[in-house]
Amino acid sequence: MNTRIILASGSPRRKELLAQIGLKPEIIVSDVEEQTAFSSPEKVVKDLSMQKAMAVAAGIDDNNAIVIAADTVVTIDGRILGKPADHEEAAEMIRTLQGRAHEVFTGVTIVRGCRKGDIPTFRESFAECTAVHVFPMSEEEIRGYADSEEPMDKAGAYGIQGAFAAYISGIEGDYNNVVGLPVGRLYQLIKRYLNG
Repeated sequence: MNTRIILASGSPRRKELLAQIGLKPEIIVSDVEEQTAFSSPEKVVKDLSMQKAMAVAAGIDDNNAIVIAADTVVTIDGRILGKPADHEEAAEMIRTLQGRAHEVFTGVTIVRGCRKGDIPTFRESFAECTAVHVFPMSEEEIRGYADSEEPMDKAGAYGIQGAFAAYISGIEGDYNNVVGLPVGRLYQLIKRYLNG
């Protein structure tokens, strides 16, 4: 694929997932303040990914480039769990998740890059949902994990691809979605766009 791909995220996990399917994106981190008027997880992640993609696309001077943006949240009991502010909040989040199932939503937007200031000719968003089941955890296990650095930059305060894998009893849906980017569905969308 010779098309210029731009990832509007500084997430090393998202970059690795794209590399896994043969895409080597440029990284241009969006500087939008993450605010949305929506409350449903699906709409929240789609809206935030759209904001990030549009902010980066507005500065691109390449009509054929594709900008990819994503946003991930964890939800349980109607609450959206973003990234923890500190280790104490991480521990609280893990206590809420342990021994139960929760859902991970990732919203993805792709935008065809545009001449600076123009409206893109192609823009599409989708949201993917994966159910994640967590084994019961002792307070010692919760504190041990929460006090590490791993949960600090992750929605819901855990990384399924890291040490927290020891506490995952199963998932229903796309594993890569939980890591932060449903690359299979994304690739199909890019392919459809390029062939369309």
